[in-house]
Amino acid sequence: MKRDNINALSAPQPRGGYSQAVSIESFRRLLFISGQVPMNSDDVVPEGFEAQARQVWLNVDAQLKAAGMSKTDIVKVTTYLADRQHVIENREIRNEYLGALAPAMTVVVTGIFDTAWLLEVEVMAAE
Repeated sequence: MKRDNINALSAPQPRGGYSQAVSIESFRRLLFISGQVPMNSDDVVPEGFEAQARQVWLNVDAQLKAAGMSKTDIVKVTTYLADRQHVIENREIRNEYLGALAPAMTVVVTGIFDTAWLLEVEVMAAE
């Protein structure tokens, strides 16, 4: 698969570990991961934003592995935050998980289905 991160010089430059656009060519398949919530396989929701964010990325990772893929295949991330106060901590934990990978990204502050959840993350991956 050919992958190019695109950041037009005539538009704002990305800040915080993402690309303004990601182009993919010659891929075999796409994987669309539904919004992953901060709940483990026993339906336990951890306390606090950091623990919830880490659980969400564990869940994303589990879905990728179940599909025979890895985080290096991620091309787009959409994060839904229950509160704007978590923007910086979310970015730090996301960047820790993604490392140098810079997918296209959107972060939305909104109401979330379950009030116990502080975030939800959906992912698109390609290989």
